[in-house]
Amino acid sequence: MPGLKERLIATGYSLGWSVVCKLPESWSRRAFQFFADLAWRREGPSVRQLEANLVRVLGPDVDGTTLRAVSRQSMRSYARYWLEVFRLPVMPIEQLVDGMRAEGPFDEAFGYLAEGRGIVFALPHTGNWDQAAAYIMAKGAGSITAVVERLKPESVYEKFFAFRAGLGMEVLPASGGARPFGILAQRLRAGRVVVLVADRDVTGTGIEVDFFGEKCMMQPGSAALAVQTGAALMPVVLWFDGDGWGVRIGSAIPVPSLPTRKESVAAMMQEVARFFEDGIREHPQDWHMLQPVFVSDLDPERLAAARARSARNGQLASQDVQ
Repeated sequence: MPGLKERLIATGYSLGWSVVCKLPESWSRRAFQFFADLAWRREGPSVRQLEANLVRVLGPDVDGTTLRAVSRQSMRSYARYWLEVFRLPVMPIEQLVDGMRAEGPFDEAFGYLAEGRGIVFALPHTGNWDQAAAYIMAKGAGSITAVVERLKPESVYEKFFAFRAGLGMEVLPASGGARPFGILAQRLRAGRVVVLVADRDVTGTGIEVDFFGEKCMMQPGSAALAVQTGAALMPVVLWFDGDGWGVRIGSAIPVPSLPTRKESVAAMMQEVARFFEDGIREHPQDWHMLQPVFVSDLDPERLAAARARSARNGQLASQDVQ
């Protein structure tokens, strides 16, 4: 049986989807901003980690006043993400499409799909990726497949599963089920779209990349899938743009001619990291990273275990797509 804390969390999410979408949006916005400011003022562990991450973006010479101002904006941005998650089921599709400022080679992306070539969109924890997924499906990409972290308690994960399935997504858990790599490879070979959040290692199989001048652990699945299947790997950044949204995609990252598949994956993920850097540096307040991702912030024992798992999984990756 779930504990009291897990039951309270599940109740909170249930109220979000059942109540927030029925309230006037202006009321909900004020309430979510109030609680974002409250959490920011308390400076709990998540806010302190957010600010530690933002120091890497803003630079070591950033003054405390500026850092606190950006972290407050980031907490408000994060609260807006959750508000929009709860309201997305009742948001008119016209608002989703008309409110998006899209930048980058979208014609290139839809050209790949028309040719039957799959696409892996790799993105960081910025803006609202659920809204962006709904946008690209509305523009004609068809159903997309996404891998999501398995939240606790299980009832919360089930609610997110139902929410995203209702948007038209195929949702696969990052853990606690069949290995998703093979399913994703099948979808890409069928010319479909896969969306993977890549700027945080949630499975313990990440690889190190240079990110804002430091080593960072990122999830390599997007690049590994592109190498294995021939799908186009296209990095994405998202942000909030006034009452609307912004999305920028990059051109497909080519598979380099390197001696091993592992080296190719690492080189491609480094290109993804550079694209993320540019977008996050431009919109630091919309990077919702409240967890440690930089190697210097990670527990040494957990990091060593993650590296060992990564090495083992690298040897097994080719078996996943047979």
